[in-house]
Amino acid sequence: MKVTTTGDSLCAVDAPIMLENITVPPAVISVKAVVNSRQERDKLGIALKKLLLEDPSFTFHFDEETEEAIISGMGELHLEIIIDRVRTEFKVNVETGQPSISYRETITTEATSNMKYSKQSGGKGQYAHAVIRIEPNPGKEFEFSEVVKGGVVPREYIPAIEKGIVDALNEGTLAKYPVVDVKAVLLDGSYHAVDSSEMAFRTCGSMAFKDAFRHASPVLLEPIMKIEINSPDEYLGDIIGDVNRRRGKISSMRRFRKGSQKINGTVPLKEMFGYATSLRSLSSGRANFSMEFHRYEPLPESMAEEVIKEAASKKK
Repeated sequence: MKVTTTGDSLCAVDAPIMLENITVPPAVISVKAVVNSRQERDKLGIALKKLLLEDPSFTFHFDEETEEAIISGMGELHLEIIIDRVRTEFKVNVETGQPSISYRETITTEATSNMKYSKQSGGKGQYAHAVIRIEPNPGKEFEFSEVVKGGVVPREYIPAIEKGIVDALNEGTLAKYPVVDVKAVLLDGSYHAVDSSEMAFRTCGSMAFKDAFRHASPVLLEPIMKIEINSPDEYLGDIIGDVNRRRGKISSMRRFRKGSQKINGTVPLKEMFGYATSLRSLSSGRANFSMEFHRYEPLPESMAEEVIKEAASKKK
């Protein structure tokens, strides 16, 4: 059982059965976790790995520059529980910063890049040339295809171009968030019999994608949450007004018991920080809510500009 994780199917060797795997939604909120020493950092890493075996709905990585752990999960409460378990069960003295939203980047139009990568530094150089077109691919994450003819790009180098594009997807050009819903097509290219290599074409693929991305009307996407609120009738007006102020949309209302109603709708995660406290205040503690990730939608332009400026200031 030491190698068993959440979502594995257990069965007899002579009667194998594969049960449907659990669906893990993407992490939509992150928080920085800071410790005081390298020893504590090692303990934090061990603790998070053990918790990850139980709960695959959160992720984490260490920022090598700041040596902070970035923990991502489903919501504020989810992250609070993870941090609390790290402190109480694993005895790690960890401090956290303010939660931040996990945005995504995508494109809204087609764009083509004709990129040549050439480097000469004495001896064997590096050379790669790729022409790629990128286009919106809603709801399908990332797809790659090629239509090159006549061996202008040798077959062994095409997977390297795809790997380079995947490298670029992990860190977008707007605000360094992952890129989603894009299709890339390799149209043309060229190579050098001596200087071309897999690494050169991988670098060229990454550069070509970033160049095309900048010319494809990129936008930031924000996570939208499904929300369900149970409230006594007398507080409905205030609660609905509050949801509207948070850029939310009410999709339905239905009575689920006498004197109370269930409200369903969607709200941007950005507007939901501290909502539990606000809802208690609006309803004298009598209403409750639950929410889960629904989809990503374009962030309003004025807000996107703020996020991009903040990312640029952090980079400096």
